[in-house]
Amino acid sequence: MKTTQLLAEILKELENSSQLISDEEAERLVEEILESKKVFVAGAGRSGFMAKSFAMRMMHMGFDAYVIGETVTPTFEKDDILIIGSGSGETKSLVMIAEKAKTISGKIAAITIFPDSTIGQLADFTIKLPGAPKDKTENDYKTIQPMGSLFEQTLLLLYDAIILRLMEKRGLDSTKMYGKHANLE
Repeated sequence: MKTTQLLAEILKELENSSQLISDEEAERLVEEILESKKVFVAGAGRSGFMAKSFAMRMMHMGFDAYVIGETVTPTFEKDDILIIGSGSGETKSLVMIAEKAKTISGKIAAITIFPDSTIGQLADFTIKLPGAPKDKTENDYKTIQPMGSLFEQTLLLLYDAIILRLMEKRGLDSTKMYGKHANLE
């Protein structure tokens, strides 16, 4: 198959996956972010890169948004929200972060293929995303893509859709957000 044909197949998969996300679950995340004092994000590997891009856009909007593990990340407190993106919901380092956040009593949101996973059970609420886990025997979702690619791409698109909802609710547009964009590049 040609590269452009593969691209078209990936786009079809993303179109299909976007239709499987619960509006109610996504809207709850929007509302919880708006009600939180600070927003923390976490993910491992490629899911972590998606989380970093989400935190960056929230910063552009004026939210106090941080990536777990960075040296400038402040204290997580009870009025804050932690958003964990994990396909399996079982990544050991993320489980430990969720367990610690649970003892602090801040909100925890899990975005995962498996809401009944360890992280999903620790979370106050979950958003279920479609995708094929690394171990493809764990569910029946079909994808031409390797490993967790479909989950990670859908995660990025969900994060971007949440940014658009937050912009809408705050009356922001890209012009207003450029004031917070990095200028020492």
